[in-house]
Amino acid sequence: MTDAPYPLGGRRVWVAGHRGMVGAALVRRLAHEDCEILTVDRAEVDLRRQSEVEDWLAETRPQAAVVAAATVGGIQANDSRPAEFIYDNLAIEANIIHAAWRCGVEKLLFLGSSCIYPRDAAQPMTEEALLTGPLEATNQWYAVAKIAGLKLCQAYRRQYGCDFISAMPANLYGPGDNFDLASSHVVAALMRKAHEARIAGDDSLAVWGSGRPRREFLYVEDLADALVFLLQTYSGEAHVNVGAGKDIVISELAALIAEVVGFAGGLTFDPGKPDGTPRKLLDVSRLSELGWSPSTGLRDGLAQTYRWFCEYAEP
Repeated sequence: MTDAPYPLGGRRVWVAGHRGMVGAALVRRLAHEDCEILTVDRAEVDLRRQSEVEDWLAETRPQAAVVAAATVGGIQANDSRPAEFIYDNLAIEANIIHAAWRCGVEKLLFLGSSCIYPRDAAQPMTEEALLTGPLEATNQWYAVAKIAGLKLCQAYRRQYGCDFISAMPANLYGPGDNFDLASSHVVAALMRKAHEARIAGDDSLAVWGSGRPRREFLYVEDLADALVFLLQTYSGEAHVNVGAGKDIVISELAALIAEVVGFAGGLTFDPGKPDGTPRKLLDVSRLSELGWSPSTGLRDGLAQTYRWFCEYAEP
């Protein structure tokens, strides 16, 4: 199957998971493509129930679909709720991908995660690093489910000729992020803690772990643009990394977030808390060669995220 153009104008596009950070950003981006955007609330269709998914798809008949629905969370959530993370994500992706084939969806994009790569993969991580070593233990349940979703897309391509593709984003942040400290990812957690520390007049900000791991961060609006680009231009079996192409030490990230928030105190690190994978940086050369690159720098993205937090999410 070649990379034939797939214009979205005039087509019905289902965004599964439209209320999440990624799904909401994708809905905003698709509004510029003159397509009909389809969404369905969890109260109407439980994506973990195969019959409900198949019935809804048979009724609405989308021509394209993006699987942005998932049970997600940070290290603490992954480590304390392993059954939810593997079951929910396996069920959601299997139901949608199978129903998409049965209902004749023309193009499907499955959204994975950079945690699918081995804990000690060579950096930056190429797409070929998949399944070459052990996973990071703290998020292995989520990673296994995401690997299964990627392989499902490949299997349906090979057996049925479906134009199902997969994208693997770097760590994401932006408007609509989850700022619950019990389940949030690192940017949102640090931003909320820095905000609360500033309001309280605290002298220091506590940061999980040693502060030494390196992470790559992609603004969610950039990811949404990349997903639309891939829907329109890419039809390969191999998954595609989507990232910023650069990473930052967590201690530097915490300092940058404190600066953006206006917190003037110091930082303290708790090495008793898990660090997770030492480094996660994606090799994005495949996507760059296709013709896409991000447009939002980390500082600007953090500032826009903090403005959204203050307006919509401040507790």
